Amino acid sequence: MKRKGSSPTMKDVAREAGVALGTVSKVFNGIPVGEEYKRRVEEAARQLGYQVNNYARALKTNRTRTAALILPNTVNPFFALLAGDVCKALARRGYRMLLALSDADPDAEQQCVRMVEQNKVDGIIGLTYNPALEINESVPFVSIDRYFGPAVPCVASDNFGGGQMAARKLMELGCERLLFFRIGSDVPGEADKRGDGFQAACQQAGIGCSTLLLRDEDGYEPFRAFLREHLRDGKLDFDGIFCNTDRLAYHVCRMLQGMGVNVPGDAQVIGFDGVRRFGSEALYCSTIAQPVTQIAETAVDILLQEDRGHLPSLICLPVSYIGDGTTKG
Repeated sequence: MKRKGSSPTMKDVAREAGVALGTVSKVFNGIPVGEEYKRRVEEAARQLGYQVNNYARALKTNRTRTAALILPNTVNPFFALLAGDVCKALARRGYRMLLALSDADPDAEQQCVRMVEQNKVDGIIGLTYNPALEINESVPFVSIDRYFGPAVPCVASDNFGGGQMAARKLMELGCERLLFFRIGSDVPGEADKRGDGFQAACQQAGIGCSTLLLRDEDGYEPFRAFLREHLRDGKLDFDGIFCNTDRLAYHVCRMLQGMGVNVPGDAQVIGFDGVRRFGSEALYCSTIAQPVTQIAETAVDILLQEDRGHLPSLICLPVSYIGDGTTKG
């Protein structure tokens, strides 16, 4: 272990950079100054090993430059990717991220909110499952995928448009007997619109669409039973399947392959999210990809806005189709 001597001060940085003390203060507080001044201050701070005393700054400004992110878990690759992008978006703006995991339990989510409020965060971004979540009005809050009302900004993908995109793509690829699988929470959310969009596109095209909608606690086995019921002499009644998440699509593809149904030869499958193996490699399935980085950047931008009187109540960001192995072509 190497012990340091006395820590350098802002005055030391100002002296080393050859600028006024006020200029150093502006740089460290994110107040615009000339690029040359900023460069000199940052270089001097690096050479001296100066570090901003965030605790002292928080006492003075009543801001901790810390924001909280509440997620169900980080086991789900989509949530893990979102956490990473929110952390990066905050860091680029000079903020730290406090991550709280709720396991989608409403009571645990409320406890997370109380915990982060006690830590004096400057704001909260939450992908939550508690429709009655109570948050202090003095703490800025941005919701992801859950619309609470006009007073709470919500950032989401274009889930309805994504569902339409999936239906149209399957039809374009020659599918005529379509099926929609959904598993999720009972709490209404923006993601529910994926199925609405899919069914709307099928209805508009005059093509029938079967559905199976389950809760998270039901597990995946009812999907297997449903598929077996619709397997006749080795041939599935459906040739195009849309799943409301990539995770479900992955399990459905494995079920079909275990039943001797070729994917995508006999049945084509599209998921939703755009999750990749190990973060940046191959997709798990053909998918409607969410713009995760854009979701994170948008949520952070809204959270940190000073003027909160004219914030949008719902922002829907565009999605895109990516084919990868579970569809033809």
